[in-house]
Amino acid sequence: MGRCAWVLMVACWCSWTQAQAPLQSVKMIVPFTPGTGMDTIARAISPKLGERLGVPIVVQNSPGASGNIGADMVAKAPADGSTILMGANTMLIAQQLYKNVPFNPVKDFAPVSMTAWGTLMLVTNPKSGIKSVQDLIHMAQSKPGAVNFGSPGVGTPHHMAMELLKLETKLDLLHVPYKGSAGYTNDLLSGELMVGFLPVHVAQGFVNSGKLLALAVGSPKRHPVAPNVATFVELGYKGIDVEMWYALFYPAKTPKDMVDRLSKETAAVLKMPEIRDLLSKAGLDAESSTPEELTQIVAKDYPRWGRVIKMRGIEAD
Repeated sequence: MGRCAWVLMVACWCSWTQAQAPLQSVKMIVPFTPGTGMDTIARAISPKLGERLGVPIVVQNSPGASGNIGADMVAKAPADGSTILMGANTMLIAQQLYKNVPFNPVKDFAPVSMTAWGTLMLVTNPKSGIKSVQDLIHMAQSKPGAVNFGSPGVGTPHHMAMELLKLETKLDLLHVPYKGSAGYTNDLLSGELMVGFLPVHVAQGFVNSGKLLALAVGSPKRHPVAPNVATFVELGYKGIDVEMWYALFYPAKTPKDMVDRLSKETAAVLKMPEIRDLLSKAGLDAESSTPEELTQIVAKDYPRWGRVIKMRGIEAD
């Protein structure tokens, strides 16, 4: 064997062994701060998921630009199973709100599995005089711009849910954005804000105490936490499906066997009673999916929120 052939063979063998070397750890990137819904999910499932995969999973918070910074990190990461994104439908919204975002949420990720759903409830302060969705519509139509609503910030699910409602009902409502959920929720409770969306588990506590009135839930079916609250579909508004979803993604070119393995193990973890109970207490409904099912959800939601953003002229702060 010639010297060149020998060197080439050794180089190829070294390259192959390096490619086959087992991962020492896996990063799960959460593109928002600790304490958020996706952070809760990531920290709940990562220990069990790591055990099943046989490799430690380290949760890393990388917030910024409404999740775009963390998502971009994963989009550009090696497609070798070493980096996972804990994503949500907010990634489809934020990418279209900001200019010159360097990734595409449809093309640059390999969908793995759903992890949970979060249902939003439309509520109103009793001081507003609004007792139903129909009351809201009548008041907004008779006094364009006089009815205000709040959100934890531009582009948040709470904001986009109301923008979708405005689009479908052709209402003129005044948006008051806040920097986070605390101030927004406090002003909704005090009556400074007339209406707004809140996670159903949060909202129902205030509804039970009489501090807020429930108008509708944004899920296709009634939620177990609020079984007496009708859906928008039941009320005759078919286009208003504003559930939040949370899911796992790999970089786009990750091998299919890795995607399928993570999807399978995620489904097993999400069936564990202790995991389901932990997420339920955080207001999240655990649910897995196949990669193909998640791909369909992303493909449906991306243009839908893009339409709302474009038609309502929404821009990031």
